[in-house]
Amino acid sequence: MTIIFATYVLIWPALTLGVLALICRAVWRDWCDARRQRRSLV
Repeated sequence: MTIIFATYVLIWPALTLGVLALICRAVWRDWCDARRQRRSLV
């Protein structure tokens, strides 16, 4: 039971890191596209 609980607790930082990486990658791609087209990101 302890192994299951430890896995459950430790999976959240990994999921959070994955989502953060996905968001950062999308913003980076949008920024590069905007820069190439010489327009504002906002």
